[in-house]
Amino acid sequence: MASLTNPVAVLDRIRHEVERNALRARNGIKLAVGADRPGVGRTAKDVVWRGGRCELWHYRSDKVTVSPPLLIVFSLISRSYILDLTPGNSFVERLLDAGFDVYLLDWGVPDERDAQNRLEDYVDGYLPAAITRVRELSGADEVNLLGYCFGGILTLLHAAHHPDSPLRSLTVMATPVDFRHMGPLGKIFASGGVEIDAVVDSDGNVPPQVILQGFRSLTPTAEVARYVNLWDKLWSDDYVAAYQAMTGWSTDHIPFPGAAARETVDMLLRQNGLLDDKLTIVVLCNRDDVVPATLALRVADLFLAAQH
Repeated sequence: MASLTNPVAVLDRIRHEVERNALRARNGIKLAVGADRPGVGRTAKDVVWRGGRCELWHYRSDKVTVSPPLLIVFSLISRSYILDLTPGNSFVERLLDAGFDVYLLDWGVPDERDAQNRLEDYVDGYLPAAITRVRELSGADEVNLLGYCFGGILTLLHAAHHPDSPLRSLTVMATPVDFRHMGPLGKIFASGGVEIDAVVDSDGNVPPQVILQGFRSLTPTAEVARYVNLWDKLWSDDYVAAYQAMTGWSTDHIPFPGAAARETVDMLLRQNGLLDDKLTIVVLCNRDDVVPATLALRVADLFLAAQH
């Protein structure tokens, strides 16, 4: 209470708030006009293979100490720069610093040419071709495979369909496997209340706006909370830069190829088909609003089933 009645302390508090409000005003204007957006996906890399819209990237490094190489398989419905967000805040950077030889399979932006792509095209076509290319370039007999989000589903399916695939290890991150816990949106599609054909666009794909609204439905109050936090930290240049990068990615979805979307609804949502496969995998789950623990937890059951 003494500090509140101390004139010097009160003036310092007022001065502090005035300064922060001035910074809030400046940064608010920058956000409104889109100025000073942070650069994303800047880690140096080379395109070493292409197939359709997808590209295989090899990140440059002169300090590789871990073998065999690591191939990251990204999601089909979002952009991969989340793993290489900004300098100093990059999962890829950390892997390179740890001595990994890092490759990433990026699916590009699907268009009407990809509308008939089925899950098999990715699991049995593009992914084996990328693995072969990584082995050619590295000289390794095997690869370590890391699947992120829907990319984790593709890697699980690949391992199930190709038990002789040259994998040293298989790891998945933020990967849903028990689709009973997909939330309200999953239940709508699983029950047949909405069919994929009702949301595809003229290209035959599920448009990014539909995917974005689907993710928003999982955490309907998250956007309000995000704006509250933004106002509180709007004075901080570092926070605003991180907010721009993360918010930009979270709303920057890509089309979901129509045929693959139909298979996802039929086989994964309605039949919960992943739990019928027998795989040996290793997975670490952390807090995640989009893929919560209940949605990913039964990946362990796949490991147990594979032991019988």
